[in-house]
Order: sequence, then structure tokens, then C-alpha cells
Amino acid sequence: MLQRRPRLLAVSAALSLAATAALSAATTATATDGGAPAAKAAAAAPVGLNAPYLYLGWGSPQSATSVMSATGVKQFTMAFILSDGGCNPKWDGNRALTGGNDQSTINAIRAAGGDVTVSIGGWSGNKLGEKCSSATALAGAYQKTIDALKLKSIDIDIEDTEFTNATVRERVVDALKIVKTNNPGVAVYVTFGTTRTGPDATGLDLIKRGANNKLDIEGWAVMPFDFDEGTIDMVAATKGAVDGLKNAVASAYGLSSDAAYRKVGFSSMNGKSDVPGETVSVANFKSMVSYATSKHLSRVSFWAVNRDRSCGGGTTDAGADCSGVSQSALDFTKALAAYTG
Repeated sequence: MLQRRPRLLAVSAALSLAATAALSAATTATATDGGAPAAKAAAAAPVGLNAPYLYLGWGSPQSATSVMSATGVKQFTMAFILSDGGCNPKWDGNRALTGGNDQSTINAIRAAGGDVTVSIGGWSGNKLGEKCSSATALAGAYQKTIDALKLKSIDIDIEDTEFTNATVRERVVDALKIVKTNNPGVAVYVTFGTTRTGPDATGLDLIKRGANNKLDIEGWAVMPFDFDEGTIDMVAATKGAVDGLKNAVASAYGLSSDAAYRKVGFSSMNGKSDVPGETVSVANFKSMVSYATSKHLSRVSFWAVNRDRSCGGGTTDAGADCSGVSQSALDFTKALAAYTG
């Protein structure tokens, strides 16, 4: 079980202490907690374009700077910012935004010439969209995260009850409109679940609310996995989901097909997903990246760098630390690092 849109985010609190200890030893020690200068945050590609997820509250996270050296990747999507029980953002809902290992890792990535997109939300835990009582308050929580971490990009990973509640969906859209107005240089991506043919009725409603509010974000992205439909072709499913997303964005915003593709993207699973029959091999993922290149998608990612290695010992049981498929270390990250839009 893998914990993305997963179903295991509830265990992250128990794993956080162990992960923090492991990360402390693994992360570059040269960074300080004071925040990296903005000048060092520039990456070669637009921030968020090709940023695999890295989750420090889960399993045994790999050293970000070591991954950068081994693969050439310059970006990561750092997960997850949640509510601390009120309208206040914290890492996993319990770790301060600054001063800890999350901050140190971001500093180290920037010092090495990269940057991060910070993901707000996820499947489990207290969601800011639900805990903040108004769009203004929610925008304030997003702004606090942006300011504290000097961000150029955020990912709103809207899932579970934050996604299914129409009032909360509207609150998220309205809050993002405030954020974009106040921070025109900050890239915003919205990520949510999908069917094999594109967004379901809830996803379509979310996009329409964005269009009706004239919310102009860098990308709407789907997570094409956890379909619960048995053994399927994950490459075909990903293409079908993104094509459907493109159609929805084109219709809602009045865009051409080409322009709409440039406003959408996807976040895949690397290796086995949470449900039987869903496997993304290295070859599959390379095909997905080729498809993204042909359409010039705005964002491509996967869950997660933590798992970008074989399980060892002949086991195929994917989990927090391995993909469950045959691969060399960091094969998925290397494939994603080559994506330039």
C-alpha cells in the first residue's frame, strides 16, 4: 500500500519521527534553516514542470541532493502541507513550516541549483480547505506557506472530502484567485483524481468553477491510477485521462486543443499502485513522458522519489521504499528529468 491518493496517509504521523531521523542523516548538512536566497531558487525548467513527489513524512526518504546528482533532476514536489486542526498550515499538520528538516531539505535543493513545488493537501489528514472557514482565510493560509518557504510554485492536491464537498471546492477556487491576484509570479497547479476517460462529475465541476471565476492557473493535473478496475493498460489509461482533462479545460475556458494541452498534466504512480492490476513499469513511464512531450503538457510528476528503487531480495511487494517492479535505482526520476515540456 503506497499512500498517495492513498489510503495510508493516516500512518504518516507514526512514521514521521522515524523519517525525520533518517532524513537528518541523509540530507546535505551544509544548508541552514534561515531560508535560501531567492536568487538560488531558479531552475532550468518552469517550477513544477517536471517535479517528482518527495515525502519526508513517509518511509526512508532518499537524500534530495544525492538524487539530483544521480539523475539531473532539478525539481521536487514536497508533500504535504495540512491543517494543524485549525486554519494554520504545517507539514503533515504537525511540523512547523520552517526550522526543521523540511526547510533544510528545501535549502539544500536550492543551494544545489534546484527548487521545489510544495503540495498542499493529499488524501488523509486535516485539509486547510475544510478547516479554513472562508476563501479569504484559506488564501491567508496558502500565503503563509508561500511566504515562509519563499515559494515560486504550489500544488493544491485536492482529494477526499475536500474534493467532494461543493462548498469547499468553491472555497479553494476563490482562495486561489486571491493568491494569483496577489502573487502573479507564483505558479499554481491543482491536482485531483480521475477516471480513465478524464475527470468525473466532481472534477468537471471544479474546472468549471475555476473558469467561471476566471482563475488562470498554470496547470490542472490528474492522478491516473487507483481506478479499481482490475488489470489495465496504464499508459492507455493515462493518455485517456489526460485527453479527457484537456477536453474539459478546453470547453470550460474556451481554448483550442493545443492551448488546453499546455494547461494540463498528470502525476503517475511509479511501479505498483494501491490496487491489484495497476503497474507502471519504467518503459510505461517513458512512454507517458513521450506522450507529454508530444502534447507539451504543463506538468508531469509521479509518486514518489521515496519508491524509485527496486524492492530487493526478489520481492515485488511495493511500499514506502520501493516500487515493486524491475528497475535500477532512480530510473523513473531520470526519465522525468529529461522532460522539458
